[in-house]
Amino acid sequence: MSFTFSKERPLVLVGAGKMGGAMLAGWIASGVEPQSVLVIDPNPSDELLALSKTRGVAHAPTLPDGLVAGVLLLALKPQVMAAALPAFAAGVAPDTLVISVAAGTPVATFEAAFGDVPVVRVMPNTPSQVGRGMSVGFANARTDAAQRETVDALMAAIGATAWVEREEDINAVTAVSGSGPAYVFHLVEAMAEAGRKAGLDAELAMKLARQTVCGAGELLYQSDLPAEQLRRNVTSPNGTTAAALEVLMADDGIQPVMDKAVAAAKRRSEELAG
Repeated sequence: MSFTFSKERPLVLVGAGKMGGAMLAGWIASGVEPQSVLVIDPNPSDELLALSKTRGVAHAPTLPDGLVAGVLLLALKPQVMAAALPAFAAGVAPDTLVISVAAGTPVATFEAAFGDVPVVRVMPNTPSQVGRGMSVGFANARTDAAQRETVDALMAAIGATAWVEREEDINAVTAVSGSGPAYVFHLVEAMAEAGRKAGLDAELAMKLARQTVCGAGELLYQSDLPAEQLRRNVTSPNGTTAAALEVLMADDGIQPVMDKAVAAAKRRSEELAG
């Protein structure tokens, strides 16, 4: 693997908040040379300052004069992205790989700001903070195979990666995996509340729901079996799980609700993208 950044042409991370900070920690842990990374953040976190002190990761409030990035990774909030881009134009060369992890900001916005450069739009999710993220990328035509590999390597430090070939599919990705962790957290809330209504102490019900979802997720992560088979493995004929699944898998059960939820999230993603 040949990365498209170095000490002379660094990986410039703009924004080291929760997502940017998780990526930075993952890169350093996976062996990325700290001296090849520069973090631009006017309000560095304690974690960033610690990495700077112990590992030599450089940081600055603004892009230094004369610096040209090998990779420019923008981890800014969507609402400030367009206004922030002009400040980084001087650090982008024709071969600089521009990566955005901002929801709703199309590739065309970066092409307008930086010209004919390779641009990859990535949608990660919050489990990236614990190394179990799901990141999906869309690359413009200027991005070559080696640069896609660089993106894969960078995002693999915080979880799994995948690609879509149509930019509009990022809206569906956002609806499934980008927003998806909130659906799972709400499932925990709903399970706990159902347990409370069934007579359990509220604290115990929450502990049961939380640990069950965590454990099931870990089993799903470690197993090669499809989710359908894992579900069947729990379900004895005419047993308690089968009785519950008759409700959850009914025509008015979880699937039509999930269909509507994902459709609503996709529609809102399309609206935000303009």
